[in-house]
Amino acid sequence: MSYPDPVYLGDRGETSATLRPISAPPDFTSPTGTRAHYLATGATTRGRYGLYRWEMGPEPSGPGPHFHRTMSEAFHVLTGTVRILDGRRWIDAVPGDFVYVPEGGIHGFRNVSGEPASMLILFAPGAPREAYFEGGPSVAAMSDEEREAFYLRHDNIWVPEADPDRQVDPSRPSGT
Repeated sequence: MSYPDPVYLGDRGETSATLRPISAPPDFTSPTGTRAHYLATGATTRGRYGLYRWEMGPEPSGPGPHFHRTMSEAFHVLTGTVRILDGRRWIDAVPGDFVYVPEGGIHGFRNVSGEPASMLILFAPGAPREAYFEGGPSVAAMSDEEREAFYLRHDNIWVPEADPDRQVDPSRPSGT
């Protein structure tokens, strides 16, 4: 693998870094109390990647098994314990653990520890995931057709739920 073609063609560099202080308020708070900090969105990275800090409270929360056709996703646990599905089994990931999921990889994550937990979520390319997370609370009020269109628009393909303590068979047909 080689480096990609240059994007910046100047020869002096430029002052263009941005800072998001740890004290910045969350960009979105879910009904379960999860706080999402949009550290870098696809819009700010020219579509290259998105990076969020995901802060979950002690209540159980997080998505079940699913996959994406257009983007990879990676999780780096910062605090607490986050249960992450690697496509085969649920793993209790702890601070410093990292999970990479390529396009098409079945995954899920949840906090079932009873304690707060946080992680970084990186996805590439930088899809507009903010609209997915912010629209999630309204899914319950959608018709089946609206719900299916919402998930399709946001490249979220659900896989039938398995017992979180048992293996998941990735060959099972997916559902939307």
